[in-house]
Amino acid sequence: MTSTQHSAFSGSLFAGIDVGTQGVRVVVADARGEVRARSSAPLATDDGPGGRSEQRPDDWWLAAAACLRAATASLGSEAQAIAALAVTATSGTVCLLDAGRRAVAPAIMYRDRRAVAEAAELNRAAAALCGRLGYRFDASFGLPKLLWLRRHAADLLDSAAHICHAADLIVGRLTGDYATTDWSHALKSGYDLIDLRWPEELLEPLGLPLKKLPRVIAPADPIAQVSPAAAEATGLPATAIVVAGMSDGCAAQIAGGAAEPGQWLSVLGTTLVLKGVSAALPHDPQGRVYAHRHPDGHWLPGAASSTGGAALAARFPGADLAALDARAAAITPGQAICYPLEGRGERFPFVAPQAEGFLLGAGAGGAAEYTAILEGVAYLERLAFAELTGLGYAVEGPVRAAGGGARSPVWLQIRADVLGRSLLVPREVEAAFGAAVIAAAALAHPGLGAATRAMSHARAEVAPRPDAARYDEPYDRFLEELRRRGYLAER
Repeated sequence: MTSTQHSAFSGSLFAGIDVGTQGVRVVVADARGEVRARSSAPLATDDGPGGRSEQRPDDWWLAAAACLRAATASLGSEAQAIAALAVTATSGTVCLLDAGRRAVAPAIMYRDRRAVAEAAELNRAAAALCGRLGYRFDASFGLPKLLWLRRHAADLLDSAAHICHAADLIVGRLTGDYATTDWSHALKSGYDLIDLRWPEELLEPLGLPLKKLPRVIAPADPIAQVSPAAAEATGLPATAIVVAGMSDGCAAQIAGGAAEPGQWLSVLGTTLVLKGVSAALPHDPQGRVYAHRHPDGHWLPGAASSTGGAALAARFPGADLAALDARAAAITPGQAICYPLEGRGERFPFVAPQAEGFLLGAGAGGAAEYTAILEGVAYLERLAFAELTGLGYAVEGPVRAAGGGARSPVWLQIRADVLGRSLLVPREVEAAFGAAVIAAAALAHPGLGAATRAMSHARAEVAPRPDAARYDEPYDRFLEELRRRGYLAER
C-alpha cells in the first residue's frame, strides 16, 4: 500500500477485540492512538479435577458481540468510520468445530493441565523443531491438547471439521471464515515459524489431521470483510475489514510500544515477564526464551520468571503499600538481600527447579523486608536483561514498564536505578488496544512498527538517579548468594 493509500485511512477508526480468561474487551482507537470507545463483558470458566479448565466458545461470541454493540453505540454515527479490526486471544486455547461451525465440545483453555504427558512426548518427538525455534512444549500449548484429544477423546477430534483457536472463532463469526489463523496464535499448535508451514512430518505420525488445521497468515494481513449478519449483530460497518491478529501477550507488547528491534516491555505483575523485539533469532540452549514472528520481519522473544510481585501479596496482605513505599524510598538501598520467590522452582533468568526464596539481613515484616523485596525483583530483572544480552538479544533505549508494579513510583525508581536505564510507562497496555494497533497497521500505517510508533504513547518516564551505582554492590551480593545456593552457574 502506498503512502497516499495509507493517508486515506488517517481519519478512520480501528477496533481491537481481546478474548481473555476473565472476559472480552473491545477498544476502538483512531490512527493516532486516541481511544474513542471501550467496553467489556465477563466470561465464565469451568475448572475441574486434574487441572482441567474449559470455556464455552459460544460465550466468546456472545460477549464479543455485546462489547462491539456497546462500543459502536457509544460512537454513534462515528462507528461507520471503523475501517478494520483485529482479534487477540489467549495463546494455547483450542476448540473444535463441526461442519456447521458449532463447537463439538467446550474449548480447552491454555491453562488446562491435562496434557502434561503429551507435552513431554512432543518434546521428544519434536526435538528438532524445538531446537530451531528455541522453546519446549508445555501443557499450556495447543498441540499437546490436540494430542490428548487424539489419545483420550478421538471421537471429538474425528467429528471436527475445523481446529480453531479462540481468535479464529471470533473471526469466523465476523466474516464466515473459520479456517484462517495468524502465525502468533498458531505457534503453540506446532506451526513452524521459520519455514512457515505445519510440520506434517511431526503431525501425521501422531494421527493429527493436517486438513483440519487452519491456513496461517501474517498478523495484520486481511482476512475478509465483516458479513452483513455480523454487521447487524454488532453495529460494525459491513465495509470493515477483519485482519489477522496476534496472541494476547504479543498484542499487549504492541500496546506497550515495544515493536522495533532492541525495544523491550517488562511486565511486573504476580510474576515478571519480559517481551522484546529482535532482528535475529538467537538460540537459547536452555529453552528459556521462545519467540513469535514479527510481521515486519523481526522476532518477538519472550521469557517469564517465576518471581515477581506475588511476594508482596503473600507477605503484606492488606497493607498500606503507599505508606510502605514512602518508608522504602527513605532506606533504599537496604542492607538485606532478598530473592522473593513464592513457592519452589525458577524458570528464568536461570532454570532451577529446586530454587526457593530467601531473605538475608532483615527480620520478617516491616519496611526492611518490603524494601528488600522491591530491590530483589529489580536485581532479578537486571540479571534477566543481562542473560538476554548474553544470548545475543539487543536491549536498546528505555524499557517499557507495565503491570501492577508500574503503579508504584518508588518501585519504578528503584528498578530504573538498578537497571541503569530509563523506564517508560505506557499510556495503554491492554491487549485489545494492541489489537487495534495491529488493525491500523493494515491500512493506516506502513507496517506494525510504524503503527506502534504513531499510536503507543508513554504517560511517564523514570530515569536513573545520578547515584544509581550504589545498587551495584548489593546486586553483586545477590548474584553471589544465588551462586552459593547453586541456582546460578559460576562464571
